Amino acid sequence: MNILLTGSVAFDYLMTFPGYFRDHILPDHLDKISLSFLVDSMVRLRGGVAPNIAYTLALLGGRPRLWATVGEDFEDYRRWLDEKGVDTSGAQVIPGEYTASFFANTDRSNAQIASFYPGAMAHAGQLSLSALDGEGQARPDLVMISPNDPYAMNRYVVECQNMGLPYVYDPSQQIVRLTAEDLHNGIEGALGILVNDYEYALIQKATGIDPAEKACQPGADPRAFLAVTQGKDGVIIYTAEGTFSVPVVPPTRIVDPTGVGDAFRGGFLTGYDHHLDWETCGRMGVLAATYCLEQRGPQGHAYTPAEFVARFRLHFDDQGKLDVMIKG
Repeated sequence: MNILLTGSVAFDYLMTFPGYFRDHILPDHLDKISLSFLVDSMVRLRGGVAPNIAYTLALLGGRPRLWATVGEDFEDYRRWLDEKGVDTSGAQVIPGEYTASFFANTDRSNAQIASFYPGAMAHAGQLSLSALDGEGQARPDLVMISPNDPYAMNRYVVECQNMGLPYVYDPSQQIVRLTAEDLHNGIEGALGILVNDYEYALIQKATGIDPAEKACQPGADPRAFLAVTQGKDGVIIYTAEGTFSVPVVPPTRIVDPTGVGDAFRGGFLTGYDHHLDWETCGRMGVLAATYCLEQRGPQGHAYTPAEFVARFRLHFDDQGKLDVMIKG
């Protein structure tokens, strides 16, 4: 499957706080909150939703395509992704801009306080999917619309609908920046929807609709789905075939939650790409998420497809379905 990934491309500045944020938040004084946390460490890592998902897809043998705006500081990052098997020809450099930056502080309970500077991402709306036809490239089989500049996200929804391109809608971190109408339009035309449980509740509150009803309704596209991740409780997948609950794969250690949801998406979409059943797709997603959780940063994990399948089989019986991942 030819998967085109739209979304943020960023550098992640990850910090660790040795205490608990909750111990320093005074509920009665939220109107004048003023906090500063002295951190133990900071690292600068490659991140952004689109390349994070692409990275896991590539680890699992895919050749995903990146479609995003980046800054003049992107070239080392481009080489890294190219070496891993990601097609970065659709990453457009914006002159005079830096690549977006994500600043996250994580406490001992893995709670996070974060800020995001858009940089070149603010120009993502200039990058139209219609250019795919003009450049003579192969049309994607699936477009992933992930958190990005809000105008760009809405533009890609409309363009996918007008061009007849199937898309997976992942508004997640940008739900608070999108209007109820934006969210409704994105959901109504989507083949698949990917959010966590908190974001799922936000969508229902903002729009008054339940995306699960769309995925589960009689006569729905058999490839349509809503996947709701639930942290340590795994994932629930809603489809016309039924509802499937998949538990997490226990990590050998917990290092950093940054990018875990993106890794889930890469694992899930790999199973989806191979037309595997819903439970197997979900299991591939939770295992990919666990690999990410065990390392620092959203692209710190590494494995071969054969290693992934071997670990999968320690926890789940795939009845040989994942042989497709390791056959030459």
